[in-house]
Parts: sequence; structure tokens; C-alpha cells
Amino acid sequence: MNFTLNEDQLAFQEVARKFAREEIAPTVAADDHASRFRRDLVKKMAELGFYGCVIPEEYGGSGAGYLAVTVVTEEIARVSAALRVSFSTQVMGPGLTILKWGNEEQKTKYIPALCDADMLGAFAMTEPNAGSDVGSMKATAVRHGDEYILNGTKTWISNAQFCDLALVFAYTDPTQRPRGMSCFIVESQSPGFSSRPLEDKLGLHGSPTGEIILEDCRIPAGALLGREGEGFKICMSMLENTRLSCAAGGLGLARACLDAAVAYANDRQQFGQPVAKFQMVQEQIARMVVEEEAARLLVYRAAVMKDMGLPNNRETSIAKYAAAQAANHAADEAVKILGAYGYSEEYPVARYYRDAKYYQIVEGTSNIQKWIIGQDALGIRKANR
Repeated sequence: MNFTLNEDQLAFQEVARKFAREEIAPTVAADDHASRFRRDLVKKMAELGFYGCVIPEEYGGSGAGYLAVTVVTEEIARVSAALRVSFSTQVMGPGLTILKWGNEEQKTKYIPALCDADMLGAFAMTEPNAGSDVGSMKATAVRHGDEYILNGTKTWISNAQFCDLALVFAYTDPTQRPRGMSCFIVESQSPGFSSRPLEDKLGLHGSPTGEIILEDCRIPAGALLGREGEGFKICMSMLENTRLSCAAGGLGLARACLDAAVAYANDRQQFGQPVAKFQMVQEQIARMVVEEEAARLLVYRAAVMKDMGLPNNRETSIAKYAAAQAANHAADEAVKILGAYGYSEEYPVARYYRDAKYYQIVEGTSNIQKWIIGQDALGIRKANR
């Protein structure tokens, strides 16, 4: 399987790298400290075509593919893990899900707006008592004539307080778990839709997170995505794409940690020489390099398989797990190499350390990925069915 980037993919990579360096990097620390969401930068990334890589031209994209969006995501996450989240909330989540499951009216109305960031997206699965066990959610949707009435609370939702639309998962038939779950495209201006921020987070301070509250939220019957009872299948198919986005983000963060550690080790003098001369530091750097590059091959493999239309749930889980582990180990080692400076906000590795944990939690925890991988290997439940 060839992971060599073609001319278009290299061009996207270079544009993303330049944008991240010139547009994001100058204010990334200040934005993080202020918990400032940069919708203007999200819009600029949309104008550069970053969100349209996986969307066909007829709906406002370029059709450049999954490997293209992977390398773009990696470059953005290398500078800002917070802005990486926009790739999941715009197209890898809502955009691609509407493309696969939506009718023509839904595709035409929402996908171009998500690609252009004229609308900000979100997807609402998690509830106070429903995380990894998606099927245990309590939200309901009851059909009343030409409307559905939604009730429930969703939590830890990226973009909750800023989104223009959210894919909301709720039970239309609570007696048929999980086959009674359905998915809806809910615009934030719908009656009964409200949100509130969740501000006390370990990391990703520049990425808004909040709760979505549905109190007799009335939406048109045409907001149903797919058919009633297909919500669980829709949810699982969406996670295959958002997991790839997270995996690419983990790669970018791992590389940022390596860059910071290498630069510091070559500059910092101890006992009359750069600390890069010490074998223990060389061992730390070597492990960071190996784990990052191994994860990159796994992530690129999953992206290429998606571009080829091959089943890839297993490979995407492997990639997401490996990239999350690489990012967390790299952040840990970077802090240790920088010592006291790594523990301060004077250098970016403190932010990297806080942000890295995110990749072991969202879009299926690392334990969920190991569960998928382990069951597949043991023949208990094949991931690529």
C-alpha cells in the first residue's frame, strides 16, 4: 500500500503548514489562556478548502480524499489541537454523515454550508450517563404530526454553544435498544434548543465544549436523518470518520512535542554541553521518533483504505489508538526533557501535555479501541464486517 503523497496532497499539506505557522501560531498561546474560540480562523480554513477535501464537488468540496484531509488535519493539530476539533465538527462528523445518510434536500442545504463554515456543526451523542455505552442514552424523540419533539440533555459536546446545527441522537422507540435510536439534524434556532458552556477543562481551552439541552424541542419531520431506528448505525459509521480525524490530530501533537524537545535539547546547556549529548535524552527522543512514525503509517493506511473504499473500522481503531498513545508519550517525554520549563506555561509543552489526554478519550476511548481490536483478533466480533 503506497503512502507517498501525490502533488495535490503535498500542496494541501504545504498550504496547511504555512497557514498554521503564519495565522494560528502567533496567537495560539494567548487564545488558549483566554479560552478564546477563533471562529475567524475556522472560516479562513474553510476558504482554503480544508474542510472540503472529503466532500464531492457537487456539494462544495474538492473530492481530494481522506489522505488529503489527514495531512491537513495533522498540520493544524501540530500548532493547535483546539482548532483540529473543527475538522470533526464540520465535515468528518456532520458533513460526511449527511452525505451518506441524508436525502438530496438535506445534502444541498447543509453540506456546502459546513464546508464553507457558514454554518458551524456539532454532533450530540454523549449524555451524563451515556458515554462509551452509546446505547444507554435517555434522550427521546416523539413524532407529532409533521414534527418531532425532542427531550434530553447532551454533554461534552464540542461547539455546543456556537453550533448552527447538531446531529442529535435520540430514541424514537426506547423499548428497542439500540435499534430504536434515530438521528436528527437539529438547527440551534429550533424552539426548545438551548446550550451552556462547560469551561473547567484540562486542555483544549480554545475549543468550545458545552451541554445541549432539549426541552420539548420541536423540529420538522424532515429533519430525520435516514430512517427511524437507524440512529445507532449512523452513529457508528460517523465514528469511523471522526476517529480518523482524531488520529491525525494525535500525529500532529506528537510531532509538535518532538520538535519542542529537540529544539530545547540542542539549546539547553548542562555540565558544559547541550543536554542533547546525554544518552538518556537521546533514548527519549529516539522513542518519540519511532512511535510517531509508526503511528503515521497506521493513520495513513486507514486514510488510504477509506480512499479505496475498503472496510477500515479495524484499521481506523488501530490508528486512533496508536496515535493517541504516541501523542501522550511524546507529551510526557517532552515535559521531562524540558524539566521545570516543561512544567511552566513559558514553553508550549505544558499545553501539549494538557491537550494530549483528549485523544485518549474522545470518539471512543483508548479502552474502546483496544476492545474493538482485541475482539477482532480473537474472532469474537470482526470489526470489518
